[in-house]
Order: sequence, then C-alpha cells, then structure tokens
Amino acid sequence: MEKKELRIGLIGYQFMGKAHSHAYRDIPFFFDVEAKPVLKVVCGRNEEAVQQAAEKMGFESYETDWRKVVERDDIDVIDIVTPNNTHAEIAIAAAKAGKHVITEKPLAMNLDEAQRMHAAVTENHVIHMVCHNYRYVPAVQLAKQLVASGKLGEIYHFRARYLQDFIMSPSFPLTWRLDQKVSGSGALGDIAAHSLDIARFLVGEITEVIATAKTFIKERPIGSMTGGLSAKVSEGKMAPVTVDDATAIIAKFENGALGTFEATRFAGGNRNRNEFEINGEHGSVRWNMENMNQLEVYFAHDEEGLQGFRTIDVTEASHPYVGSYWAAGHMIGYEHTFIHLLYEFLQGIARGEQPKPDFADGLRNQAVLTAIEQSIQQQCWVNVEELLVKS
Repeated sequence: MEKKELRIGLIGYQFMGKAHSHAYRDIPFFFDVEAKPVLKVVCGRNEEAVQQAAEKMGFESYETDWRKVVERDDIDVIDIVTPNNTHAEIAIAAAKAGKHVITEKPLAMNLDEAQRMHAAVTENHVIHMVCHNYRYVPAVQLAKQLVASGKLGEIYHFRARYLQDFIMSPSFPLTWRLDQKVSGSGALGDIAAHSLDIARFLVGEITEVIATAKTFIKERPIGSMTGGLSAKVSEGKMAPVTVDDATAIIAKFENGALGTFEATRFAGGNRNRNEFEINGEHGSVRWNMENMNQLEVYFAHDEEGLQGFRTIDVTEASHPYVGSYWAAGHMIGYEHTFIHLLYEFLQGIARGEQPKPDFADGLRNQAVLTAIEQSIQQQCWVNVEELLVKS
C-alpha cells in the first residue's frame, strides 16, 4: 500500500535548514515511517540563495514570502528554522491555516508569544513540536530510562554546562544572534535553553531560579551569518551588543533536586561542549555532546573496590533508535538527533498522536527563561509557577 505523503514547507534554509532537510531525506531510509516526507518548498528572503538551497537540498520549489507557503494547499507541514523573532507570527499563521508546525528553539521571544503560539496549535488541533534535538541523542534517551526506572533512586543534583567559543574574537561581527531585538537573548536562549529542556526531560519541572549574566564585549562591527556558526563583517560601523555572552543559573526542581547551569560562548577551546551530570541516591550518570555516543554510569551498589564510573558505548541494537543504523560500535552523529526528532514528528502526524517536546514544553521552557531574565534584572529568586499564573 502506498504511504500517505506529508508535504513539507521549510521556512529558512541555512544552518538548521540543512539539518532538517537532511533528516527528512534520510528518515525513510533508516525508519519505517508511516507517512513519507516530501520536500515541497523552501522559503527565504534572498531569491538567488534560496533557489540554490532548493536545488542543493532537494526541494521541488522555492518561495521568498513565507505567507505564500502557509497559504499553499499542497503543504501539510510548516517547519520554522528562522531567527527567533519570527517564530510566533509564522507558527500562529500556520496553525490557523491547519498546518502541522515544528519550530526551532527557543519557542518564542517571550512568555506572551509562547502562550499565543501554544493556544494557536491547540485550538486548531494541529500536531506541534519544538526542536530540542538533544533529547533524541540515544545516550540521553538511555539516561532517561535509567532515571525513570528508579535505578538512580531519588535525584539530588542536576548540573549542566554548555560551552562554546565561536564569538570570542572582538572582530566577530554583530549578527542576529547578538541582537536582542531578533534573538531575545544570547547564550541564555541559544544554548542554555537546550540544557534547561534536557533538565526538565530527565529530572522534572524547574520551580524557582536565581541567575546572573555577563556581556564581555560590549560593541562589535555589524555583520551577518554566512552558514553554520560563521559570519562576516558587512560594514565597518560598530554597534552595541545587546545580549548576554554568559549566564550562570541555580535552580530548584519540583522533586527537591538542586540544579546548576552554566552557558557561555566565551569558553576557549570548547566548540560545542554540551554536558550534564545527574547524581541520585543509588548512582549517577554523565554525558557530553562532544562524545555523544557514550554515557558514563555509576552505581553505588557495585562491589567495593570496583566502584566508579563505567563508560557505556550507546551503539547496541538494544539502545534507543540505534538498531536502525549500523553494527555495534559504529557511531552515529549530530545529524541523527534531527532524524530521530523529525521521525517522531512525522509518526505523530500519521497516528494523530502528539509527540514531545511540544509547544507546551516550549511554553514551560520559555517561562523558565523568563524567570531567569527577571532574576538577572532583580538579583533575587524568581518563582516559575507564579510567572505562569500571572501571565
């Protein structure tokens, strides 16, 4: 029987556009998906560049106005990989048009936008996801299984560090990622948002936070992103940096655990060190994206003299998602996190079941981000639940 097709409209085509497009193309190769993705149209403002992207990434057509994509009858899914300040308008319009929606993180610029986006997708009964792809690393999924099974016992600590260094040079230009009007925040929304989502996924809801932040370089030459995390200076004029370069957070969890988070784009030598450690009464786990196929595990009940962290290569067929790929010991990479997440998205649409993380997760994460921003401004603890009630 011929499978139903899900026709994709991708809004945006650079770094994340490549990641999402690659995943859609590879999903049917590795997974028995119940609905086949069809790369129908990609959208971008620069006609020459988006036409080239359409040809390279395998889309049937291109548009320069996202509204035309949303209005098209031959589109089932709107995938948003544009800068943060555009997420809300596109997602709300797509939901009202009856399209299923997935957007890059963070969900929105602020809590009000996040709430309106969540209302739009729920009121219009469309499937929705926010792209926190690190949930879908097999080693992170294994950590989830260990926590959920109770093997670690009561959870005491969650600590995370997300360290990058790509903007350390004062000559790196002021791009949209460093402009609060477009990005909403700096290291906080760009990378700490991932750590906060992983914490919520693995340990539970965050109820209260206190935080501080720092901008190390106050002014930069104006420029633009050129793909990946590279950028170029577009004019010699200088402009102020309006986002944080680094943020440090202490958090309290609903279940009594204590969390600490560090997010910085000024940690020299760390290209993408996204790591966490969980400590419980019966054991611990720790993981680092730069060794993404490995999970370190410690159990307190191991024989005395043989206790310590053991390294699990999460490449066995019994591990989450891994059985669809290669033989044990043959590694998978960053791109597979998008394959797993988008596979769940497509399956959710085909089955009429809401996958995770969804816009409710995005809304909750946005509330935590907002609480952190308020804590930085007010220099005090901020309660996440109270923000949600007031808004």
